[in-house]
Amino acid sequence: MTTNIAVLGIEHSLSGKRWRWRGGNMDLGAGVGTLDEDIITQLLLSRGVARENIEMHRAPSLRAFLPDPSVFADMDRAAERLAEAVIGNETVTVYGDYDVDGATSSALLIRLLRMFGHDARHYIPDRLLEGYGPSGEALLRIGQDGSSLIVTVDCGAMAHEALGMAYDAGIDVIVVDHHKCSPELPRSFAMVNPNRLDESDLGADHGHLAAVGVAFLLAVAITRTLRQRGFFETRAEPDLISLLDLVALGTVADVASIRGLNRAFVAQGLKIMARRANIGMAALIDASRLKSAPAASDCGFALGPRINAGGRVGEATLGVRLLTTEDPDEARAIAEQLSALNDERRAIEVAVQEAAEEQLASQHNRPVVICAGEGWHPGVIGIVAGRIKEKSGKPSIVIALDSETGEGKGSGRSIAGVDLGAAIIGATDAGLLVKGGGHAMAAGLTIAADKLDAFAEWIGDRLAGPVSRATAEQQILLDLALAPGGLTPELVKTLDEAGPYGVGWPGPRVAIGPVTLVKADIVGNDHLRLIAAGQDGARFKAIAFRAAPSDMGQALLHGTRGRKLWLAGRAKIDDWGSRPAAELHLEDAAWAD
Repeated sequence: MTTNIAVLGIEHSLSGKRWRWRGGNMDLGAGVGTLDEDIITQLLLSRGVARENIEMHRAPSLRAFLPDPSVFADMDRAAERLAEAVIGNETVTVYGDYDVDGATSSALLIRLLRMFGHDARHYIPDRLLEGYGPSGEALLRIGQDGSSLIVTVDCGAMAHEALGMAYDAGIDVIVVDHHKCSPELPRSFAMVNPNRLDESDLGADHGHLAAVGVAFLLAVAITRTLRQRGFFETRAEPDLISLLDLVALGTVADVASIRGLNRAFVAQGLKIMARRANIGMAALIDASRLKSAPAASDCGFALGPRINAGGRVGEATLGVRLLTTEDPDEARAIAEQLSALNDERRAIEVAVQEAAEEQLASQHNRPVVICAGEGWHPGVIGIVAGRIKEKSGKPSIVIALDSETGEGKGSGRSIAGVDLGAAIIGATDAGLLVKGGGHAMAAGLTIAADKLDAFAEWIGDRLAGPVSRATAEQQILLDLALAPGGLTPELVKTLDEAGPYGVGWPGPRVAIGPVTLVKADIVGNDHLRLIAAGQDGARFKAIAFRAAPSDMGQALLHGTRGRKLWLAGRAKIDDWGSRPAAELHLEDAAWAD
């Protein structure tokens, strides 16, 4: 729900955007002294909540949002098979992807089976040697090693050949995934995926779930099946709520939309995370040097990248091992190792990003930016694709080419309104890719180097219209405007009550002013630091990350000369001083005179 009214009359900001209200006009001016639930209600309404559902969204709970797992295709079949494996003490292997969603999904099922008194094995493919998704050779090897049941998590939706090999060999494979599917599904024992094209309407309504969310629903279904079979007559039922810390971490880190059921998963999962009952999760929090209980943003920017680092530049199994260990010493050692790998990942990422950015100038007319280079580390291309997308404002694909194999591994990130995953599947069906898949905002691919130009032309033609529509009006949506004195810790606390925030449920954006800049300088890696003063005598700190080279950054550094400005961004707590203060994470600015 947006309005066409230009906020504060700003039609063209320093970054070239029009300022618009996300919902109603919440221009609080200087009278911000009374903060009440009206602000929270307005935030919820502007994010699409019907007025009659305000209360259930104000404090999202599983009771309000959790569907009956049986509405999903193949869910009951998968639950029955896993229940049989538990009762029959079969050997089960969980085959997970090497990212955070895969690690948390794997850990959730392993911990669940452990609650049933059943140990499960895990298998995480090596990103460089095996690539994304299950391989037929690996599935056959797992079967030969004694596993009568394999559960793939966060992968498998498009693994027709690999799953076909396992099926022909008589190995039962249950797929738990959320990636887009083709009309013909791979042969498997069960495919639990809300994004199946033949999914029921009720199931398809949950297509925004991460794989770890689907795995949690499967956990509910398995527990119910075992209960019906009398399994818990001699043992306690598992505390499924205790697994929600894994669901929260995987959901946020996989950039799943934080709406509907995912809001309940994240809101309740963060509470579980704060209890630190999972030894590995607690060690991860400590290694991330968080000063307080993790927020949703910490899952995306502190905890998630460390789990990902194992799969990107280190040992792929580290994340699952950390999140399933019961040994505090082992947890501490793995968490420290992941932090070191994350530092290594950052250094590699910088080098690849610089090389990719050198290719941007020659692509300004392309609707989809495609950067490719030999020697680029495949483990960081997804992160770099996100950076390129932010810099270009267009869907971006970064491809690491291997001269020995003649193939490239690619990762893409999209913009709102452009379904990149569907386009990648289309390119695969058109014979332009060796394989590919994903979801609307992120996708992966393998491509023969000699088809790079043809692919670039094809996907450019496919997405030209959606990209044009998505970028036709560059705008920034704001939730409220206030005087500098209104930027207080109390305001931040009030705004947080409408969270958790993330993709699909954007954090509130405020406009503050008019102000003049008392100080503007560069800190760290091109971060812009500002001290702003208002006519009401209030001062506050603002920081714009990686913004110094931008047109806006240069204007704020060199072109203000005492002119009055409006600053827009996210209100945050700065707790570095002796007592908490509010600061602004700056995203845009505009002249106020």
